[in-house]
Amino acid sequence: MNTKERKYFKELGARIKHLREEKDIDQKSFAFECGIGRTQLYMIENGKTNPRLLTLMKIAKALEVPLKKLVDF
Repeated sequence: MNTKERKYFKELGARIKHLREEKDIDQKSFAFECGIGRTQLYMIENGKTNPRLLTLMKIAKALEVPLKKLVDF
């Protein structure tokens, strides 16, 4: 992962975390609702991984936002 990609994934993760916290949902419950592992969600929220499109779709659905809101910045 290059520097530009690392920055993008950190921003993506921060946005997901912010939206999750706005809904006052803890990480464990949210991961369960999305059908992903808590560790995977932790890695995404901290910009340490490149999440698959399907995973981002699940997260967007659970947050009740369009996928574009997560990835377009």
